[in-house]
Amino acid sequence: MNDKQFQILDTQVVYEGFFRLEQYTLKHTLFNGGWSPPLKRELFRRGNCVAVLLYDPNRDEVVLIEQFRVGAVLQPERAWQLEIVAGAIEEGETAEEVAYREAREEAGCEILELIEIKQFFTTPGGSSEWITLFCGRVDSSRVGGIHGLDEEDEDIRVTAVKFDEAFQMLEDGKIESGIPILAIQWLYIHREQLRSQWLAGLNSPAW
Repeated sequence: MNDKQFQILDTQVVYEGFFRLEQYTLKHTLFNGGWSPPLKRELFRRGNCVAVLLYDPNRDEVVLIEQFRVGAVLQPERAWQLEIVAGAIEEGETAEEVAYREAREEAGCEILELIEIKQFFTTPGGSSEWITLFCGRVDSSRVGGIHGLDEEDEDIRVTAVKFDEAFQMLEDGKIESGIPILAIQWLYIHREQLRSQWLAGLNSPAW
């Protein structure tokens, strides 16, 4: 019998706007046995999302985007964040389709080959967001400029930088968002193997 159980006693929608906030009353089993008392917890509801690290193995460059982020406004000097392409999965879309779409919309890039890195929660302490992280092979030779959709009020600056420079930016604290940190560290580990696979025109292994 599974000794890890929970019961939802009540659910209320606290706010619904650009995102949705729900309040749950619930209880769960305890490691030492028995049940917790009823707990009230807020849940930031966000649909499943995709992030994709765009990488050119020929030029050894990654594509970074920079945009304003409301989550950083309490530290105003950090309100513009360096990130990688990402977006929400809309109804009827697959994660792979979103990766191709967001690469075009946010960075003006066409993905030539796509591999999945990992799926994970971003902030399970209070958010339902579930990310599928990809690495996409691109031609970065003409990457740059301002991109994004006007109807979504996106204002995104796009640059291609050498991998060593991107990794140094991470080390120097210039990249502060968790998803690009994870993606760049993954590429640091797998870069030589990935480059040899892609440059040889071979199918990339499962990671």
